[in-house]
Amino acid sequence: MSAVIRCALTDDVDNLVTFLERAGLSTEGVVGTIDSFLIMEDEMGDIQATIGIEQFGEVGLLRSLVMTSQTMKNDVYILFEQIFLRATEKGMSEIFMATNKLGAIKLVELLGFQQIKKSELPLSLSEAGHVQHILTVDNSVFLKISL
Repeated sequence: MSAVIRCALTDDVDNLVTFLERAGLSTEGVVGTIDSFLIMEDEMGDIQATIGIEQFGEVGLLRSLVMTSQTMKNDVYILFEQIFLRATEKGMSEIFMATNKLGAIKLVELLGFQQIKKSELPLSLSEAGHVQHILTVDNSVFLKISL
């Protein structure tokens, strides 16, 4: 697959929302934060992967990481590299993520993320509505990487 990774545009909202819904993820906030998403698309323009980042001052929270079965391992690394560059451009120095999937934990630990205790979350992050919801999910784990 020949993939292109780019920043999402306003014209991408409908396709991105549909892609996230098919993956069973919440699409709350996508419309207002479309420029915080990266899209990886194939040569036909179909979305193959996406990742978003929500900014809280100097920290960010990864959102909506979704990949299709056609996504190659190298594509995932490039997608993360690009979201880290985007975060740095926006003045973020630390990136956090939450998951309850063991496979995701193993993947992001290879990228340099480290598990943290929920009590170690920055106040600006722990007070966010989305994070408050995650804190109630069984087996949720938070991870962090410094840029």
